[in-house]
Amino acid sequence: MTDDPSHTPPPGPDRIRPEHKAHWRGSLRIVAGILLVWFTVSLGAGVLFRDTLDETLPNIGGAPFGFWMAQQGAILCFILLLLTYRFLMNRLDRAHGLEDRATGGDA
Repeated sequence: MTDDPSHTPPPGPDRIRPEHKAHWRGSLRIVAGILLVWFTVSLGAGVLFRDTLDETLPNIGGAPFGFWMAQQGAILCFILLLLTYRFLMNRLDRAHGLEDRATGGDA
């Protein structure tokens, strides 16, 4: 322990400020949405709906669409999800006054 009077220990679970709880709830909503899209694309397009996608959508690069989604589309979707997560979390941080001061929240 330090004797510095300006040093205050972090709040315990019973003393978390309401604005931090709101930020945490928003963060969980973003993560849940991202995971739902990831699950749907990776399992749905690649496995569950592959036959339907192959029959109803055109081929891409000579491969059936369902196969292409399982091999390439899911990777592209994952990259888009990473960029979306970054954008949404930066926006949430700014809304709650928790942006990164070293980078201005846009790094």
